[in-house]
Amino acid sequence: MRKTLLILFAILLLHSMGAHAQTRALDSIKAAIDKHPQRDTTRLNMLVDYVLSAVNVNTSQALPLMQEVVSISKELNNIRGIEIGYIYLQLYYSDRGDFAMSDLYADTAAYYLERDTNHFARVNLGYLLNNLGGDNLKLGDYQKAIDNYTKAAEILERDQAAALPSVYEGKAVVYQELKQIDKAIEYHAKAIAAAERSGDKVSLARRYMNYAELLAKQKRYAEAEGVLKTSQPLLEQTKDPIAQAVFYQIRGSIYQHDKKYQQAIADFRASYQIGLDNDDKYQQIALLDPLIRSLLDAGKVTEAKQMNDTLLEKATRYQMNFGLLNAYSNAARWYLLNNDPATAYKFLELKMQLSDSISSDEMKKKIALTETRYRVAGKDREIQALQAEKEIRDLQLRQKSVLNYILVGGFVALLIIGTLIYRTYRQTQKLQQRRISELETEKQLAATEAIIEGEEKERSRLAQDLHDGLGGMLSGIKYSLNNMKENLIMTPANAQAFEHSIGMLDHSISEMRRVAHNLMPENLLKFGLDAAMRDFCSEMQLNGMLHVHYQSLGLKDKAIDQGLSVTVYRVAQELLTNVAKHAGATQAMVQIAATDRQLTITVEDDGKGLREDAIRSSPGIGWKNITSRVQYHKGTINVQSQGKGTSVFIEFPVA
Repeated sequence: MRKTLLILFAILLLHSMGAHAQTRALDSIKAAIDKHPQRDTTRLNMLVDYVLSAVNVNTSQALPLMQEVVSISKELNNIRGIEIGYIYLQLYYSDRGDFAMSDLYADTAAYYLERDTNHFARVNLGYLLNNLGGDNLKLGDYQKAIDNYTKAAEILERDQAAALPSVYEGKAVVYQELKQIDKAIEYHAKAIAAAERSGDKVSLARRYMNYAELLAKQKRYAEAEGVLKTSQPLLEQTKDPIAQAVFYQIRGSIYQHDKKYQQAIADFRASYQIGLDNDDKYQQIALLDPLIRSLLDAGKVTEAKQMNDTLLEKATRYQMNFGLLNAYSNAARWYLLNNDPATAYKFLELKMQLSDSISSDEMKKKIALTETRYRVAGKDREIQALQAEKEIRDLQLRQKSVLNYILVGGFVALLIIGTLIYRTYRQTQKLQQRRISELETEKQLAATEAIIEGEEKERSRLAQDLHDGLGGMLSGIKYSLNNMKENLIMTPANAQAFEHSIGMLDHSISEMRRVAHNLMPENLLKFGLDAAMRDFCSEMQLNGMLHVHYQSLGLKDKAIDQGLSVTVYRVAQELLTNVAKHAGATQAMVQIAATDRQLTITVEDDGKGLREDAIRSSPGIGWKNITSRVQYHKGTINVQSQGKGTSVFIEFPVA
């Protein structure tokens, strides 16, 4: 919707420049551009005509032509063309997820638009701020998203009210992400009111459906049903397939909640059919899951199996993992209903493996987005400003040299002044370079902080999901199998196979709990660093990996920041694991001591010893992880080895 608004308004801008967007194919427009190489207004209008169509179909071939729109507009001093060119570039990079470049071009576009008092410039500034709000939302920077949406609304309320439903709905989505449901509902209502004022019935129908969908997700089914009844005549009038599909989906979920499975099945079928008619693959895969669950609830297991096979095939073909997860869950439920727990367990294993893969990919994406967010909002602009200032100083120095040469008129005076200026220039250059280096270091530290915090949060989330979600599910399956065992008559061979399956399930539950504990030890969060370290050392000793002697000094009455506690635990864990794997040691000693000003870790072993330079040159990531965490907390590391045995001493300052 955002892109459509921008492009429609760009047509009005073209009219003010004396050109009109044409419906010709891109190839014919490109051919006309090639026949007119002169960098004049005619070529500029054709370029804008091309990128207007190209952006709409997301072709990468438009990028150099967008850049040419800006360069020719600057040569011709065509402010409107400059504005359009930078807006296109912002939109181009935003749609491709390159938010750093998008933000850069948005700054430049805003610079020109804010200085242009024309009505078109003001409205385009409103659209630009709306676009930026969407970028901020994708980056998880909700405060900036609210600020940009609010500024966009202030402009568009005065100059382009027809665009307000999109802006208000953007704010509603932000508040949904922030779990501020009352505020989200308030802005959904504003979006509906704005759509009513605009007279756009299709937009109004979609706003109603988005509002009803939020209410249904909050399990406010009675309110959602009221919105559906109010909007049903409007949907019948507009016959908008998108709004109709959402209508049937929401009403089906209400019927499903009320256990009216036949009505729910009918509505889910209707919504799914719209997805088939429109060839909307995402909608088809999303709607099959509630349809299958309703069929199972209604006892139509044969039809449910057929539809789930369709879901599995479509999700695999179009590589939509959320559909595969739903298909695996439905298959496990189907096989349990048909007294085949072994096959059900296989589908649960497939779901768990896929879920782990998705969680890993999501964590990588979150880390990448966090780094991008810091890069966009952090020090890049300061570095660019310093570099621009450096260029200005260079230009000023050259001008001063020329002026002094003319005024003095003598070689000796020019030489003296030139020498002084050169020394000043070199000193200034050193200072500027030092400042740029400092900013680069700050940016690297900010990125490291984001990665470490993101990693620990994701570990904690995964541990909780494994323990509370999958653990409960596996325990439930074990309980069901034990109940089944009491009611079944089996041969000795089958009984032995059944007991073997129960044993495998017990082993899976234990392994899942071990993985969850390693991701984020529960006793670290509940009982603190001292208890967590004591348990970890005891566990290593019980497993026969290593004889570990643990000692703590001053930890019992010491309140330690949770972030530092997690770092100390991870560092000690990594060091002891390395000792067990690589040092050939039989014994190790771990000592953690805390004072008012510092916290220290000492890990010693009786292994074969290792030089510190060999550790630093190791290709593994273990030592890199340790040094990154220690540097983040401004700590120091000292490694000593006398040929036999190694001692690692780490010191952290405590505020």
